Formats: sequence, C-alpha cells, structure tokens
Amino acid sequence: MTIRLIFHPSVLKWVSIPLCFAVYAAMGIAALRAQQAPATPTTTIKAETREVILPVTVRDKKGQVVSNLTINDFTLQQDGQPQTIKSFSHETNLPFRLGLLVDTSRSQSSALSGERSATGKFIDQMLTQPADKAFLLHFDHEVELLQDFTASKSKLHHELDEMSSSNYSNDQAGSSGGGDNPSGGGDDGGGRRHRGGGTQMYDAIYLASNELMAKEHGRKAVIVLSDGVDRGSKESLNDAIDAAEKANVSVYAVYFKGEAADSGGMNPGMGRRGGMGGGGYPGGGGYPGGRGGQRPGGTPEPKVDGKKILEQIAARTGGVFFEAKKKDSFDEVYAQIGEELHGQYLLTYTPDKSSADNGDSDGFHKVLLKAKDDKLTVITREGYYSQD
Repeated sequence: MTIRLIFHPSVLKWVSIPLCFAVYAAMGIAALRAQQAPATPTTTIKAETREVILPVTVRDKKGQVVSNLTINDFTLQQDGQPQTIKSFSHETNLPFRLGLLVDTSRSQSSALSGERSATGKFIDQMLTQPADKAFLLHFDHEVELLQDFTASKSKLHHELDEMSSSNYSNDQAGSSGGGDNPSGGGDDGGGRRHRGGGTQMYDAIYLASNELMAKEHGRKAVIVLSDGVDRGSKESLNDAIDAAEKANVSVYAVYFKGEAADSGGMNPGMGRRGGMGGGGYPGGGGYPGGRGGQRPGGTPEPKVDGKKILEQIAARTGGVFFEAKKKDSFDEVYAQIGEELHGQYLLTYTPDKSSADNGDSDGFHKVLLKAKDDKLTVITREGYYSQD
C-alpha cells in the first residue's frame, strides 16, 4: 500500500512555526556539542619527494645520435647517491615548447639574414603537431618579446621578417670607440626604433625561462644565437642559468663571432651562484616589467670570451653548444639542433628519502647520468631545484 502525504497551503502555514523552533533547537544543540567536543587535529599530507624528469641525448664517438638504448644501459646518481631509474624511453608525442632568442645588436648585424632564414626553416621543421608551440624574442639594448607562444608558423615567420638589428651610422659607431654604441640609434626600416648600448643576453635567458617557460610542460628548449658577450644586463650569468634550471629548460647555444665579439662585456665569474650584476632593463619599452637604471661607466671593462660563456650555459642546462663559423652555416647548425631534440629520451625517477634531504643550501640537487658503455656521451641537465 502506498501512502501519499499532501499538504494544503493552510496546513503549511500552521506547521511552519513549530518547524522553525525545531530547526533552531537542533542547531543550538549541535553548536553546544561542537564547543564541548575536543578539537580534532588536522592532518596535512606533504609529499616528501617528487618525480624528476630529465631530457637525455646520447651520442657515439662519431657524434651520431644513439636512439636504441634501454633503461638498463645507464647508471644514475643524485648528490652522490645511486638512484633507481623509473622509465627511460622516447616520448615523441610530447609537445615541443621552443624559445627562439636572437641577438640583434650591432655585432651580429652581418649574420641576421642567415639567422632569419635558418630560424624560419627550423620553425617549419619543429612545429609539426598542433600542440607544438614556440615564441620569438630579440635582445640588444633591451629584451623584446616579438611573438608569444603560438602554434602559428605564419605569425612567427612574420615577426622574423620584421626583425632587424640595431642600425648605426659610421660616425655614431666611431663615437663609442667601437662595439655597440651606447647613445646612437636608428630605424630598421620597419618602423621599429633601436638605440645602442647593450646586448642583454643574460636578461633574455632569464626572462624567457622565468616568465615564459616555467609554467609550460612538455619538451622544452631555448635556442640562443649570439656572440655570447653580454652588455648591460641586470641579471647575472648565474641568475640566467639558475632560471633555466628551475624551469627545466635546456639551452642550445649558437655562437657566431660577429663584428665586435671582443668589445666590452663583464667578467662572468665561475661560481654556481653570485657573480656579476649591474645594468638594467631600459625604461619605456622592451620586455614588460622592465626596470630602469644604468650601470655606472667610465672604467674599461675586462674582455670576456663569449664562446666560453655560451659553452658554460649549454653545459649547465643540458643543452648543446654549436659554432656557426660562417654566415651561411646556420642551416646546418639548426639541422643538428633538430636532430638533438627529436632524438631525445625522457628519463624519470623518484629520489629516495636520503637523497631528497640532501642538496645545497639553495635546494639544488646534482644529477649524474652515465652510460655503461664509456664510448657513449650522455647529455642532460646537471641537476634540478627541489620544490618548497
């Protein structure tokens, strides 16, 4: 037998008053019990370790990429402690996140045409999946993001075509005593105004890593085309490298000596952290959030070896250093970079408890990956930063 309860509106009005009293009474009792009951301690679950991901490239003695290795062909250590490799395989379906950083200072003006052409071909070669994306920025006296992350090849090609180096007349260049003119400037013919006084490579790497790459996932790499001589960056060499390491970015450095690779620069220092500083982001333009301020001049700066600086950046971030000895050799260099990226393995492991507690004061953990075959060269990041 089914019983249905049907309330007439007049009945609802009548029951609403005692019902309200009943509800309020129940609420009062519950509140009193809550006050009398002892507080229950809350439990916070905190992960002691995290999975570490390393991009890995392996080459033989002839320099050829080796792509038939397995997990059993390697040994791994973190902070001197052996680790168990969880997986080691090609991950060809992971999307690429690429950053293209081009030095457009006066010293690189003769190479810009070749750089444009080779970079355009590289974009067509690497952006083959809908999820693959790249950004383009240039740096000279400022760091300017020309195109944010995009899968559109046409947008990247357009910005490449518009990109030009800082232009200087002979008398302007002469007034600075050679190198990048600190006060001159010119129009590149496309409406973009450039002025001299810098090659902010460290700032470019730092901002590309910290502001653009840090939040991205997938196979991440930054390609830097420069003579390696920094002038006027706010960030130091170590700051730039640390930012790339924290963002899990491998930097592929392409060195081209250019016209004035030996002019100016700063002493890069050799420590992991600390090092040089000075300079600043120019106000009124360039990368968003740029800050004003100029490094005091008047004293000659020591000459630096831009080639060694780029070698150091590539080695510490798990990238590769290349040298373009001729203006028409950029195509060959980019082809090698493409081979490197397509031939990468992806290694994962979870550090054991004792290793997770080690590391330096900044939370940096040193990683050492070796092939059991000593004829093979393994290229990967030298470590990672633990998360707070």
